[in-house]
Amino acid sequence: MSTIENVDTATAPDPALERLYRDFTAEHLNPLWTQTNDLMPMAPASKAIPFVWKWSTLYPIAQRAGDLVPVGRGGERRAIALANPGLGGLPYVTPTLWAAIQYLGPKETAPEHRHAQNAFRFVVEGAGVWTVVNGDPVAMRRGDFLLTPGWAFHGHHNETDQPMAWIDGLDIPFVNYTDTGFFEFGSDGVTDEATPDISRAERLWAHPGLRPLVGLGSKTSSPIAAYRWEHTDAALREQLALEDEGHAATTEPGHAAVRYTNPTTGGDVMPTIRAEFHRLRAGAHTRPRRDVGSSVYQVFDGTGRFHLGDKVSEIGKGDMIAVPSWTEWSIDTDHGLDLFMFSDAPIVERLHFDRTQLSEGA
Repeated sequence: MSTIENVDTATAPDPALERLYRDFTAEHLNPLWTQTNDLMPMAPASKAIPFVWKWSTLYPIAQRAGDLVPVGRGGERRAIALANPGLGGLPYVTPTLWAAIQYLGPKETAPEHRHAQNAFRFVVEGAGVWTVVNGDPVAMRRGDFLLTPGWAFHGHHNETDQPMAWIDGLDIPFVNYTDTGFFEFGSDGVTDEATPDISRAERLWAHPGLRPLVGLGSKTSSPIAAYRWEHTDAALREQLALEDEGHAATTEPGHAAVRYTNPTTGGDVMPTIRAEFHRLRAGAHTRPRRDVGSSVYQVFDGTGRFHLGDKVSEIGKGDMIAVPSWTEWSIDTDHGLDLFMFSDAPIVERLHFDRTQLSEGA
């Protein structure tokens, strides 16, 4: 019997097929049939992993950076990005979202610039810094949610003898992926060093249920420069009070929640970022769920447990939690918990890719 007759034709290499694959490579082509599971998974399988950053670690590192790294033209910001361990060292908290702790020392000024990326600040502790957005000084205080829409000039100045830290959230990964980013330097300082309690934008726009009869057209991002903690706190408190009175005012038993909105559209505050605040009373728990799209939480106050897949993490003030797309998650608390959240939901919903799966039980 010849050698050819002894060959197992089921496993023998086909020279023509091998040549075809070499030609694919040479011509920068890639056949779908070799990678269907990667390109079209049965369900979202994010490279990002669920992860918790502890404030007790983040803040001391930011303090050290404050002692060693100057703020000024060139470096621009003393912002330390959260790098999700699943993303190969990229400075992204999820594939679409960027989050950082920013630290500004006593009497320091971060010079003005602008960029296509949409940004916000959320203050978990401290006061005494003003962010100047398109020439409008906006006070930053504990619990405040502050907007810097894309292409708005902005800088920050600390008027106190104490440092201050806050979190920044941006859509940097999404903008980078779509090759839509622009950047431009502004003033070497800030264009207005005033320190008003209330910004001009708030004086015009931040009156509940009332809209000025100027600028009646829809705006891409909310014109409200700062959503103040006293209003957020009051809204959450009243939801729980109404629940106590027997009215349907909470999303789940003991779970009050609000969404920050654009008063010109009724939609999200920015075209690429959703922001919400959640309050769980003592003993409350959320229903386990999965969502298409990623989100990031920061504990504003209280303690509890964040369930991420089969892992449970104890969380407390300042801790930050990444929830990648389609990760099962839930939260519970023994003593009460306040949480700020931001996500890429406006992108996902605009593309009609949104989907949620709710599970039974705690």
